[in-house]
Amino acid sequence: MKFKIVYDKPGRIRFRCGGGVFDKTLESAVHKLALTNSCVISAEVHCENGGILVYYKKGHREEVIKTVSQINPKELAPIENGGGVRKIDTDFKSDICRLIVKRFVSKAILPVSIGNLIVIAKGLKYICRAVNTLGEGRLNVDVLDGASVAACLAQKNYTTAGTIMFMLSVSALLEDYTKAKTKAALTDSLAVKTDKVWLVTDKTDVLIPMKDLKSGDIIRIRTGSVIPVDGEVTEGEAYVNEASMTGEPLNVMKSQGATVFAGTVVEEGSIAVRVRELSGNTKIQKIIELIDNSENLKASVQSRAENLADSIVPFSFLGFGLTLLLTRNVTKAVSILMVDYSCAIKLSTPISVISAIREAADHDITVKGGKYLEEFALADSVVFDKTGTLTNAEPVLERVISFGDYTEDETLKIAACLEEHFPHSVARAIVKGASDKGIDHIEEHAEVQYIVAHGIATELHNERAVVGSRHFVSEDEGVTITEEQQTEIDEKSGACSVVYLAIGGKLAGALCISDPPRAEAKEAVARLKKAGIKNIIMLTGDSLKAAEITAEKLGITEYRAQVLPEDKHSYVEKLKADGRRVIMVGDGINDAPALAAANVSVAMSDASDVARETADITLRSSNLSELAVLRTLSERLMERINRNYRFIVGFNSALLISGLAGIITPSMSAFLHNASTMAICAKSMTTLIDKSKKEK
Repeated sequence: MKFKIVYDKPGRIRFRCGGGVFDKTLESAVHKLALTNSCVISAEVHCENGGILVYYKKGHREEVIKTVSQINPKELAPIENGGGVRKIDTDFKSDICRLIVKRFVSKAILPVSIGNLIVIAKGLKYICRAVNTLGEGRLNVDVLDGASVAACLAQKNYTTAGTIMFMLSVSALLEDYTKAKTKAALTDSLAVKTDKVWLVTDKTDVLIPMKDLKSGDIIRIRTGSVIPVDGEVTEGEAYVNEASMTGEPLNVMKSQGATVFAGTVVEEGSIAVRVRELSGNTKIQKIIELIDNSENLKASVQSRAENLADSIVPFSFLGFGLTLLLTRNVTKAVSILMVDYSCAIKLSTPISVISAIREAADHDITVKGGKYLEEFALADSVVFDKTGTLTNAEPVLERVISFGDYTEDETLKIAACLEEHFPHSVARAIVKGASDKGIDHIEEHAEVQYIVAHGIATELHNERAVVGSRHFVSEDEGVTITEEQQTEIDEKSGACSVVYLAIGGKLAGALCISDPPRAEAKEAVARLKKAGIKNIIMLTGDSLKAAEITAEKLGITEYRAQVLPEDKHSYVEKLKADGRRVIMVGDGINDAPALAAANVSVAMSDASDVARETADITLRSSNLSELAVLRTLSERLMERINRNYRFIVGFNSALLISGLAGIITPSMSAFLHNASTMAICAKSMTTLIDKSKKEK
């Protein structure tokens, strides 16, 4: 695409392609393509002048220019329901402008008598809605609105009635806008984002783009991968984690003829699935229904706000009745109806929550619902998995120790041949170690079996070969490891993790893997302590010596070594039973049970699909320091909500007293009440943390 750069500053660049290059229907497609570059933070697209404004990570200017230049408008297709949050923002701005212009233009050009008739007609709608609500046995804000409008019309105070209805229209528009943004943000954070799939053909499996997949195609999904479609299993068996759909953490066995759903994860096994519905028609719709019909993703503070809001309404009517009875002054009594605590409470709280979720996304943190921010703010304990979480996701093979008839190269060759089938960081280290030594590892074994969190087993030259932890090789497989062998391993391994290889029931060798801590891990731990997290615990399947050295480097005083996945889960449950509120941070398939058990769970960006789907929060930048940022963000969110409560109660109480004293009219009371509601909602949309000045 040809363009002219009309604005160019570090982190922000504006392209001008000219009017007519692409139309309104293609704006969303251009926007989506611009965001395909991982360096792009956000983008704005306008068809009128072909404008593309891109905010990007500093230092990546040339990559952004290349991305935009490669966009070909002739190859673009409209995206159904495209635009997401950006379109919602645009529509809201145009709707609010239209409402304001319509009110003031009509007041300026219409005769008073016609204007009054229009006010009466509009007022009847509010009154009818109030009557219908009462008929259903409910006493809520709709009844309050209808009563206040009816009281003004009864007094022939059309100006006040018109002002009240205008402010109510603005409030309703703001509420719809908030709900739409909530849906869009949560739907986007939970949507299946699979780029490529393995298509099953007559000859072999072929990797194709997800966009080329059609209903009726058959795809293969293996251990640790997310299922991107709704469909039916045609071949194979697998345990599938359906927590993202059902909330149930237990795995479900799926075999031929069983139905699987988009967004669920294959924890163990391999299956071929015939596509029934593509992900755009399945999981996203499920999420929308969940948000519409369930309280599951709401913060409890948000639910309490809504319940409190409705419970206040009867007291407004009680105040109206008592004021009318004691003063016989309709104007003062109507002033009571004009002031509604519930409107501001019900609107400001969800706006605060969804704004915080959006702000978290700006810090490369995906939060799947408001309740997880609340739990993060209240947590007093963090449990870290070690490998791939506190340490680098790229461990290194340091040493190979061989036993029996096997040489070091033979031991490494066999281990690499088995491990290359599974995308685990330790497996990658072994495979890379063999590659660096120029060792070829052509397959000479039968199909491998992955035993979650333990190791790998197969048949090699008619003998059972296993590779994995000491517990797996020695206790589960019954391989004898002599005291002399273990002493040699302990002396040569140092602080390294050890992977054992046994063939034919005998120990063939050990592979020593070093996994240095992430560069930011020590700082992240210190910042979490400073943020009020009292208990920071590390769990690892490594040896006690390796765990002790890592914990000392990072300033962690509590740790558990040689921990199995079920032990991690049990440990988290024990902490909760002791009254702790627990954050679990992990990255692997073996962390999924503990992630599901915690009050709130966090997965790294390079975590397995199982971990990311199970976790409530994902760090997209793989920077552990973002945990401290999220802690600050969540705590400030709770402070904001509580501060909003205090302001709403104080300000509206002042309006009530002023109305009763005759200081302000019902019209002024309605204006100040609704203006304060919109002001506090606008304030609730502002950022909680300045991204350019992240907390130190």
